[in-house]
Amino acid sequence: MDSEQLWQLLSQVQAGHLSVDEAADQLKNLSFEPVNGYANLDHHRALRTGLPEVIYAQGKTPDQVREIFLRLAAQSPRVLATRVSREMYDLIKNDLPEDAIYSPLPRLLYLNRDPDRPRKDGVVVLSAGTADVPVAEEAAITAELMGNGVQRVFDVGVAGLHRLLYHLPAIQKARVIIAVAGMEGALPSVVAGLVSCPVIAVPTSVGYGTSFQGLAALLAMLNSCASGIAVVNIDNGFGAAALATKINRLTDVEHGPSQN
Repeated sequence: MDSEQLWQLLSQVQAGHLSVDEAADQLKNLSFEPVNGYANLDHHRALRTGLPEVIYAQGKTPDQVREIFLRLAAQSPRVLATRVSREMYDLIKNDLPEDAIYSPLPRLLYLNRDPDRPRKDGVVVLSAGTADVPVAEEAAITAELMGNGVQRVFDVGVAGLHRLLYHLPAIQKARVIIAVAGMEGALPSVVAGLVSCPVIAVPTSVGYGTSFQGLAALLAMLNSCASGIAVVNIDNGFGAAALATKINRLTDVEHGPSQN
């Protein structure tokens, strides 16, 4: 439940369309809902933090992911599970709601029962290379589910800087940018030197041996000489989207090149 759902619930009680007992029944899991001894579902996380609980499927059994997904779907119009393998999805898909969607590239399983709700524009997701797109798509889809309008600009890494510059007018209008890059991880530094909005850097595990599964890109981003960069963990498109969402909600001024 988020703040809008709570407002609607209380409005229904005030108008006499819903009894106090019925409202109390909807709020009975105010703290959390225990699930078979292996999970405690936080249905009201969105009410406290603005962001709902999300299922991290890696390390869970298919049965656990299915049960948690169904429990969350009973309480919320939007549900997201990350790191869902194709094998796991194939095992549980017949038990999921018909409108559940699986996106194999970012390994996301999600439900969105109000796709036409208003979104706040301002999030731009960049990928340095096509090999970085799975992580970039995890960020983009997650950000959309969290209520953002997202613009994707893929394969604009520093090996061909003219590709990035071609999109510069659109990029400079962003309120927050997610820059996803593997290899040497240079893209966020370049972007942060061209825009006035915050840049969230996402290192990926893409690269040859001395990339050390993304460690080289992570260290490069942490040591960037450009200002205004925040760095999330390797391959953590979800974490970047959550941070971008909070920034976008708090940013009410138009970003762009200085006119002074």
